Amino acid sequence: MSDIKLAATVRSRAATELRDRILTGRLPRGARIDLDQLSEEFGISRTPVREALLELSYEGLVAVAPRSGITVLGITPEDAVDNFAVLAALSGKAAEWATTRMTPELLDELRSLAAAIPGAADVVAANQRFHRALNLASGSPRLLLHLRQAVRVVPASYFELFPEQEQRSEREHAELLDAMGRGDAAGARVIAEAHVLEAGETLRDWLAANETVG
Repeated sequence: MSDIKLAATVRSRAATELRDRILTGRLPRGARIDLDQLSEEFGISRTPVREALLELSYEGLVAVAPRSGITVLGITPEDAVDNFAVLAALSGKAAEWATTRMTPELLDELRSLAAAIPGAADVVAANQRFHRALNLASGSPRLLLHLRQAVRVVPASYFELFPEQEQRSEREHAELLDAMGRGDAAGARVIAEAHVLEAGETLRDWLAANETVG
């Protein structure tokens, strides 16, 4: 791996971890971020940590100021629902378009990916593979661009926080694939939207019950 790719990977991992802490409230709103402390914790230099935080500043999760340092802006429980509502609308459209554009072979692939999620060694990664393939099946590069941005609102530790949601997710994936198999594009859109919205509502309720301000 080249030095450039390695640096990008280190920065990406730092951004993912910090984003996850903010989205789940482990880094509460108003908290001040210590670059040296994070660098020591992650075992990396200050530069990738700083770059990761700049990335999060573009997403509105932290504020970077020359004199006052870096402060967590975070999200409120209401923000969580709004974020997931945007993702739901995009995911619903992806499912609708995929239903009308996909081949039988691609539908079989989606079914195999969905079946591989329960009991997977890494449920999060398996779930991501399924949704990535579903989004690709929409056949819309423009929609994929927006989805890549919107999906960042889903904490990487979602299933760790809510392990009971795995069964709900499995059931709704099956309902979605059944609708797609019937060629019911409108039904697939409704199921996909509800699937994402309920995940957002679960996160909202958890944040509301555990909310702290730094």
